[in-house]
Amino acid sequence: MPVWEQVTLVIVMIAILFFFWPGAKKEMENSQQVENPDWKGALIPIGAVVLFVIVLIALVSG
Repeated sequence: MPVWEQVTLVIVMIAILFFFWPGAKKEMENSQQVENPDWKGALIPIGAVVLFVIVLIALVSG
């Protein structure tokens, strides 16, 4: 990868962090105030995606 692409990538990464950090910080503060987090609602879709990826890998590797 040429140097100019690496420099551009670093600039883009810094810009992403700069633009998204205030919102992420606010959401992290709000998540600590949640009384009853619904973990099952988040874990079921994540588990389904992981299972789907494992099935795809198994089908490709044959």
